[in-house]
Amino acid sequence: MAVPHGARFPIAFDDLFPQGAYLMGDIQPLTEYQSQEDKARNRPIRPRIDETTGKRLYRATIADPSAEKERDKSISVDITADVQPVPPEAVGNLPFRPVVLEGLTVQPRAEASGQAKWITWVVRATGLRGVDAPASGRSSSARGEGKSAA
Repeated sequence: MAVPHGARFPIAFDDLFPQGAYLMGDIQPLTEYQSQEDKARNRPIRPRIDETTGKRLYRATIADPSAEKERDKSISVDITADVQPVPPEAVGNLPFRPVVLEGLTVQPRAEASGQAKWITWVVRATGLRGVDAPASGRSSSARGEGKSAA
């Protein structure tokens, strides 16, 4: 069986995060690499674009309380959207916010260090919302006039 390079596999939120997920910090836009020469010439910083969807990439750090290994308790999730997603309001004085990631996909990636080799997973989403927010085709989690983050 041949699997095309770059194949992404959809996964349900509850399957990936059975005890929920928590946003830690803010959502950051991803930018293309800029060399010292580019910086010296004042070249503009360009946003990174997802090669499959053509949408801009943003990164969120997600805490996973169901992770068995310490190294998996915090993961980075790339969010593909036309506009930067806006996280839900913080609950009390807690440093994290419960969220539901929408449009989740995973993609295997081979990693190596010396002789050791293993598979890691790139996790992507098309948007996020607060736990109490209704799931719908339109996301209130994006900046702008109610534009969809999908």
